[in-house]
Amino acid sequence: MANKSPPAAPAFGALNEDRGLAFIIYGLYLLGLINGLTILVGLVVAYANHDGAGQRVRSHYIFQIRTFWTAIGWWIIGGALVLFGVPLSLLFVGIPMVMLGGLIFAVGHIWFGVRCLAGLVYLARDEAYPRPRSWLF
Repeated sequence: MANKSPPAAPAFGALNEDRGLAFIIYGLYLLGLINGLTILVGLVVAYANHDGAGQRVRSHYIFQIRTFWTAIGWWIIGGALVLFGVPLSLLFVGIPMVMLGGLIFAVGHIWFGVRCLAGLVYLARDEAYPRPRSWLF
């Protein structure tokens, strides 16, 4: 019988590097662009797993959390402009507000989707997100 050495222990940083949940959160975020609700589910999952994750996956959780909060801020601004612009559009004063609000809302959706896709690319390469606290990409 040959002596078999025990398997090597994983490196310290790789103890809890499960990328599966981060993939699921990106999927929930992208699905949420259609239905809205799954974005909140993804946010809760990201917050719940943020502290116990390894460095690489933690950078994605930080990125996902910041993506949500930045997007929700822009969506609220766009929604408020539309909400206040619709009644004022009867006086023709609110038409630019409605158009600007719709533009902010649409650009916010595109920005959110592009950030999720960029995060998926880094995660698929098994890399940490390089600038998780950035607001652009």
